[in-house]
Amino acid sequence: MTAILVVNSGSSSFKYQLIDMDTETELASGLVERIGEPIGHSRHTAGTSKGGRTERDQPIMDHTAGFAVMIEAFAEHGPKLSETNLIAVGHRVVQGGNRFFEPTEITHLVELNIEDLSEIAPLHNPANVQGIRAARASFPNVPHVAVFDTAFHQTLPPAAYTYAIDRDIATRYRVRKYGFHGTSHKFVSEAAAAYLDRPLAEVKTIVLHLGNGASVCAVDGGESIDTSMGMTPLQGLAMGTRSGDIDPAVIFHLRRRAGMTTAELDDLLNRRGGMLALAGNGDMRDVEDAAVAGDPVAQAALDVYFHRVKGYVGNYYAQLGTVDVIVFTAGVGENSPIVRAGALAGLEGMGIEIDPVRNEAKSRTPRVISTDNSRVTVLVIPTNEELEIARQTLGTIKRTHPSV
Repeated sequence: MTAILVVNSGSSSFKYQLIDMDTETELASGLVERIGEPIGHSRHTAGTSKGGRTERDQPIMDHTAGFAVMIEAFAEHGPKLSETNLIAVGHRVVQGGNRFFEPTEITHLVELNIEDLSEIAPLHNPANVQGIRAARASFPNVPHVAVFDTAFHQTLPPAAYTYAIDRDIATRYRVRKYGFHGTSHKFVSEAAAAYLDRPLAEVKTIVLHLGNGASVCAVDGGESIDTSMGMTPLQGLAMGTRSGDIDPAVIFHLRRRAGMTTAELDDLLNRRGGMLALAGNGDMRDVEDAAVAGDPVAQAALDVYFHRVKGYVGNYYAQLGTVDVIVFTAGVGENSPIVRAGALAGLEGMGIEIDPVRNEAKSRTPRVISTDNSRVTVLVIPTNEELEIARQTLGTIKRTHPSV
């Protein structure tokens, strides 16, 4: 067995997954959360069965203590890391700026660069660095690799990533579109080509990664050419709690007329926007239930959501010139037939037709939900960002450590 541990760190939590790279199967997964609070919480599942799940509440002072909790869970509930050929730890890092174009083995200098990029990713990179430092201290004898959300979008042409502001200011303060969810967009676009049994280089794909955070990506022959998120994950679609696209002058207006501070405006757009603002609930399942029950506010919120997705589909259809496949993925995209139908309704003139029966079918495997007559194939493909991070980590260490 050759195993890789994948870590996704937040400011007060981290998720992890141990993957057998020989079979690409999950050996264990877990979550450590409420780090720094009086009582923390941890969950560990050995294998993929919920029957193997254990949970525990205890004080967890910091990320280093959190990793000790995780290691103890492996020792007590399996698989034992001492009996696993752990060859590397792969880390999700949100922002790689224009410095990191590919997965990179973490050295002290790389760590410092990731920390420096916190200037343009203050909500994410500091937490990623915390996890990296704790993990490197806990696993000092294996290489650690950073896999960047932004790296897949380094193929964006200047016309797509450039904002129309003063060039010197944009350069000095690193203002440009970076894009996010790159590991998911890469995994899903490649999986779609494989499902269709077509060479990746020949396939033009629009990926709809619809979860609490959501983004659209235009993928041409395996390369990202445009994506809806921008310098930060705030741009683009209406999301669970993020507003998505908004006239920048709204911020100036609220600053002048409502006297809102920068922190209040940040909170308004990032944490109190999106479906939470429109429907009073950031969970799409609850919004859908309310709409089905006849709540006009919930239905209006869904209409805004559909309108935004549909607009990006049309935009990226034009950028690609033609589209072979549209793929729904992530929590909402994989599980909501209402969202899938609404997001593509009325696009029959573009060769996009959803089959209602196929769309309603439930499955955890890749599947077609378009009609046989649809010129564009519409798929649902479960994303697996952890596996993609593990794959990229393995590829990196094979280059840097040939003996692995």
